[in-house]
Amino acid sequence: MNNNTALKKSDYNYYLPQELIAQTPSEKRDMSRLMVLHKQDGKIEHRTFHDIIEYLHPGDALVLNDSKVIPARIFGERYTKNPDGSTSLEHGGSKVEVLLLKRIDEKSWETLVRPGKKMREGTRVHFSDKLEGVVSKVLDDGNRIIEFEYEGEFFSVLDEVGEMPLPPYITSRESPKDRYQTVYAKYEGSSAAPTAGLHFTKELLEQIKNKGVEILYVTLHVGLGTFRPVKEDVITDHKMHSEFYTVTEETARRYNEVREKGGRIFAVGTTSCRTLESAVDENGKLHASQTNTEIFIYPGYRFKAIDCLITNFHLPESTLIMLVSALAGRENILNAYNVAVEEKYRFFSFGDSMLIL
Repeated sequence: MNNNTALKKSDYNYYLPQELIAQTPSEKRDMSRLMVLHKQDGKIEHRTFHDIIEYLHPGDALVLNDSKVIPARIFGERYTKNPDGSTSLEHGGSKVEVLLLKRIDEKSWETLVRPGKKMREGTRVHFSDKLEGVVSKVLDDGNRIIEFEYEGEFFSVLDEVGEMPLPPYITSRESPKDRYQTVYAKYEGSSAAPTAGLHFTKELLEQIKNKGVEILYVTLHVGLGTFRPVKEDVITDHKMHSEFYTVTEETARRYNEVREKGGRIFAVGTTSCRTLESAVDENGKLHASQTNTEIFIYPGYRFKAIDCLITNFHLPESTLIMLVSALAGRENILNAYNVAVEEKYRFFSFGDSMLIL
């Protein structure tokens, strides 16, 4: 890593007027705007997302994250201990909000709890007639492991009681539930959408496939760390959250075939990018795997798995703006973001898109 690399958090700041944070998605998924950024010379083009097909060539591969967002926000009431040692529901005064972050095993999840002060080990929470939970462990970072008790299938029960965990900067609740979900979402487990994929329609994916582009899927269950700001002034001191991913044998085989024939790899979103970069070896060969990753990509990183990236516009000083800066160069990114502000692009999860070529 060279000494000129920008390692201060403040090196990734930019001015963003509040009104450019998209509160609702574009009317049609693939009609959002697309900024094309050429990483070699910093050149910028202004297009519409549907035009993405023009930049994909036969023999290239498009890699999508097929994780499905779960209604991970659940509200419950704490049981309180009575003097005789029994427990009872104390209506009104003991409301808690629980955000599911990561599945630990069949019945246990790592969670973020608000307020957390009284959620000690052994505390029982009532969410509905079909769902209760017990705090089995308090982690060092303040998160709680909750073991859930339910009848039937967990995600079916969750569908009845949970809410979509929209990011904190989206204050509007007008958007239909399905718009915070990609059209190809398959495996339940994300606490946040892999948002770069929200722009694709089934028709557009079909057209891309018919052009001779390989469409490959990986699964990374997106944790809430996506929204966690970098607090440390020196970015190398930041600890990444851990996320679970799967790369199948079939995806690895087809990816490696594309590579061998000279095709380019287009990652759809930072989650697909981080999955591929975690599962590839030093020679650029992708291996089937099912494990956790804490990969943190920032300038100075040498990409081994991807050539191009389709992504949204990210929060100032976030790990995601550091990742795109590693790929396209920090100055190119900050210049492109300033142009996006001038041109009134829409930012963040429901916002417009960028293609880094």
